[in-house]
Amino acid sequence: MNEVVLSCETLRKSYGGIVATNDVSLDVRQSEIHAVIGPNGAGKTTLVAQLSGEILPDAGRITFQGRNITGVPTHRRSLMGLARSFQITSIFEDMTVLDNAALAVQAHRGHSFRFWKPARADDELLGPAHEALKRVGLDARAHEKAKTLSHGEHRQLEIAMALATEPSLLLLDEPMAGMGPEESLRMVAILRELQADKTMLLVEHDMDAVFALADRITVLVYGKVIATGTTDEIRNDAAVRTAYLGDEDT
Repeated sequence: MNEVVLSCETLRKSYGGIVATNDVSLDVRQSEIHAVIGPNGAGKTTLVAQLSGEILPDAGRITFQGRNITGVPTHRRSLMGLARSFQITSIFEDMTVLDNAALAVQAHRGHSFRFWKPARADDELLGPAHEALKRVGLDARAHEKAKTLSHGEHRQLEIAMALATEPSLLLLDEPMAGMGPEESLRMVAILRELQADKTMLLVEHDMDAVFALADRITVLVYGKVIATGTTDEIRNDAAVRTAYLGDEDT
């Protein structure tokens, strides 16, 4: 639990006069769910994009499993075991749920341009795809068209597609966005089960979900870390309550 899997040191990214991340430092430890919270415009999306390799920082350093990956491109980070949920943003709605998951496996293994029809009969693709769907509760719907899924189930499928790349760490960018209460509770249960063998960095606005899942929380305000700690420490931090959670009891 104490081993650091992913860390960033003094990450900085500016867009003109706007500082999106201002010397952000944090670490994610083995098997933990580390949440990043903050108001709109806090720099959360920019931080995740830097960690996944979609945006290069202006300054700072990112380390993953002891290796400096600051300048490593996204596809190489994926091969190293770092996956961002919703990174594969295109769900093919006229394909089956299983086809979508198998396509993620195929793309990760470097055979994206292989003719698709025989891939449907390839156990090397279908086995991992079924396993990923099972872990998010969608295996029973494997042969249905993706367009029949609800919004929450689409999010579950996107998580399955990320899992199909066999990551050791998941970057989860607002997995509960747009969900109703029941769907959010289902996603919380899925993520809690995944924690058995996946380390996660979770960016989320749903504070009930954050406090139910997170081992530690980092709070960003105007691109700067104002606090990092356990859920109880964050709940009781005066600066956090003033800047984000509010002054009322939570």
